Amino acid sequence: MVWVSTSSSRSTVVCRYLPVPRRIRKVTSHISDLTMQPILWALAFVLTYPAVAYALTATYSLATRRGRGTLALSLVLLLALGGVLAWAITRIIPAPPGWLVWDLIVWLPSLAVVRTRIRNAREAGEGQTARAIQQALRHSVLHTVLLSGAILFCIPFAWLVVTSLKEDEDMSKFPPVWVPRQQVKVTIHGKECGVSILNRNGQKLKVATLEELETGEHRVQVLEPASRRGEVFLVPGSRLQKVRVFAPKWENYWDALRFLPPETNYGLVFLWNTLFLSILSIIGTVLSSSLVAFAFSRLRWPGRDIWFVVLLATMMVPGAVTMLPVFVIFRALGWVDTLRPLWVPAFFGSAFNIFLLRQFFMTIPMDLEDAAKIDGCSYFGIYWRIMLPLIKPALAAVTIWTFMGAWNNFMGPLIYISSPEKMPLAYALQLFQSQHGGEPGMLMAAATMVMLPVLVLFFFTQRYFIEGVTLTGIKG
Repeated sequence: MVWVSTSSSRSTVVCRYLPVPRRIRKVTSHISDLTMQPILWALAFVLTYPAVAYALTATYSLATRRGRGTLALSLVLLLALGGVLAWAITRIIPAPPGWLVWDLIVWLPSLAVVRTRIRNAREAGEGQTARAIQQALRHSVLHTVLLSGAILFCIPFAWLVVTSLKEDEDMSKFPPVWVPRQQVKVTIHGKECGVSILNRNGQKLKVATLEELETGEHRVQVLEPASRRGEVFLVPGSRLQKVRVFAPKWENYWDALRFLPPETNYGLVFLWNTLFLSILSIIGTVLSSSLVAFAFSRLRWPGRDIWFVVLLATMMVPGAVTMLPVFVIFRALGWVDTLRPLWVPAFFGSAFNIFLLRQFFMTIPMDLEDAAKIDGCSYFGIYWRIMLPLIKPALAAVTIWTFMGAWNNFMGPLIYISSPEKMPLAYALQLFQSQHGGEPGMLMAAATMVMLPVLVLFFFTQRYFIEGVTLTGIKG
C-alpha cells in the first residue's frame, strides 16, 4: 500500500494506489466498449465490400461456364444464403462483432476460391479466363460501392414517400416506422371501431373501441374469445395495444388537395402556371443558347474570342448582386406580379448552356458545313438543318436542366409574384407548409406530388445526363 499526499491552500489531494474496485473496472470496461464501438462498426463496414465482391466473383467463376440461367440462380442462392447467415450470426453474436465475423466467414473462403480459379486458369494457359475473373472482381467492388451509395441517397426519398402514407401516430416514433400501417377496424352498429389487444386479469382480449371519453378512458366491447364476446366495459386508453396491419393511408394525398384554397381548383392552377413557365423557359433557353453557341463556334467575326471570355466571366457574378437591378428593370416595365420576369430572361441565353453547346458544336467536322455551303445552304439553314440534329444529346441535357430549374424555382416567384392565382408549385408548397406544418402526412404527400413529374422525367431521360457525343469522320 502506497500513499502520496499533496497539500495546497484550498485542498489536499490524496492518491492511493490500490487494486481497482469491481465497480470502477466495470465502468472502465463500459467506456472501452463505447470507444471501440465506432471503430468496430467502421471496420465491419469497410470489410463488407471486399467480402461481398469476392463472394460474387467466386460465384461467377464457378457458374459462368454453365450458362446465364445457372449463374443467375447461383447469385440468387448466394444472396439468400448470405442473408440467412447474417441473421444467424447476429442472433448469436451482437453487432458489430457479429458483422465482423460474417465478413470473415464470407471473405476468406471466397478469396481462396477466386485465387485458386485464377491460378488454375493461368496454369492451363487460359489467360483470357484469368483476366475475365479479375475484371469481374473489379466490377463487383465498383458496383457494390455504387449500390450502397445509391441506397444511402435513396433513404431520404424513401422516408418522404413512407411518411406520406403513414398515420399520425407513427410519424414521431423512434426508430422510424418504415412500413405504413393502419389500425384494423370492424363495423359495430353501423360505426367503424378500432381493434385493440387488452390484457385484463391475466387474459388476452381482442376488443373494439366504441367510444373515447374525455377522461382518457375507452368504452370497449370484447370480440374474442367467443366466451366473452359482447361484454362492454371502460378501460384506460394506455392499456390498449392497437392491432395494425400493412395499409398505406392514401387519404393523405386527397386531403392535401382538398385543403387547398377553392380558387386553385385542387392545385390545377399552380400546376398550369408551373407548366407554362417550364415550357416557355425550355423554348427560350434552347433557342437562344444554341444560336449564340453556334455564332461563337462556327462563325468568324471580330472580337469573337474576347466576347466569349466576357460571357464566361458573367458566370462568376453572384445572383444576389444582380437581383436588385433586375427587379428595378422589371418594375419599370410594369412586369411585377406577372409571370413575365420568370420566363422572358430565358430568351436571352444562359452562359453555362452557351458554353456547353459551343463545345459540342466545335466537335462537328468543318467538312459538313463546307458541303452545305456548296449546296447553297445559308448560315441559318446550316444551324437548323445540320447542326441542331447532330447535338440532340446536348440539347436534351439542356432541356432537362432547364425544366428542373423552372419547376423547382422558388426565389423568382417569391420576389415577383404576390397574387395567389399566379403562384407556381414551388411557392405554393411553401405556403402549404406554413399552413399545415403540423400535419406531416399531408405535407409529405404534397411534396411527393410536386416531385413526381421531375422523377418521371429523370427516369425516362437519365441516359442523356451521361451520354457523350463523339463526332469523327464523314461517311462517303
